[in-house]
Amino acid sequence: MEHMAESIHLSKHHGLGNDFLVCLFDHLPGDAPARAIAWCDRHTGIGADGVIFGLPAAPGSGSDIVMRLLNSDGSAAEISGNGLRCFAQAVARQQGRRDVRIDVSTPAGIRSCDVHATDDPATVMVTVDMGTVRSGPDPDAGHRMAASAAPFASVKRWETGDIGNPHVVCEVDDPDAIDLQVVGPAIESLFAAGANVHFAAVSGDDELSIRVWERGAGITNACGSGAVVAADVFHRWGLVGRNVIVHMPGGNARVDIGDSLRLTGPAVHIADVVVADR
Repeated sequence: MEHMAESIHLSKHHGLGNDFLVCLFDHLPGDAPARAIAWCDRHTGIGADGVIFGLPAAPGSGSDIVMRLLNSDGSAAEISGNGLRCFAQAVARQQGRRDVRIDVSTPAGIRSCDVHATDDPATVMVTVDMGTVRSGPDPDAGHRMAASAAPFASVKRWETGDIGNPHVVCEVDDPDAIDLQVVGPAIESLFAAGANVHFAAVSGDDELSIRVWERGAGITNACGSGAVVAADVFHRWGLVGRNVIVHMPGGNARVDIGDSLRLTGPAVHIADVVVADR
């Protein structure tokens, strides 16, 4: 683990264009939200959708390492499918390994990550056991959506879900036709604690296309946890089977639906970065 010193070593990774800075420390700094805001700024910082702190796991906890994720606005996120894959790659790189299983403690529970090498030294494929989708936040939000229908006219039906973090899945005819900057925050504002909002459509046999508005980050190229919830919702609606390819602007992920949901996709190491500790 890297101890706070005059300089801080970070690594930058992306999962389907959803990019993260990973910091393997021995404790969570008290000013972590401020650091996340500064480091994630794409003009005055390094630039990222979020910062992931890796912390030592307590003996007997059943996990190998603790993950704490902060969004680019400094707010905390319970879990991230893309972030877990990037984090697992960072931990594997620190161990000098490209094929490894890592059990990660998150605020949403322990998540197992199976890391596998590819032909590209910078890229690994990671399968994450994401758990199960539970009922999402505030089902009465639909009444508020209906009462102010103008921004939501393109939504055919919707459902909330929670996989450790909250999501709203909206079926639409064409995700590319959605003005995410308008409709995304309008739907998120219906929920007191916010939510990730996904606009999805069936795009082939057992295939979905989605676009993402993420709580705390805005428009992102991909959302792993959102892909899992969207696949689960569309499966329960009878529109896709149990093995779903999810297309997002940043690329494709696979969701396998069973007693637990499994997310498979790449994690790519972009760079190692040293910043001043100030």
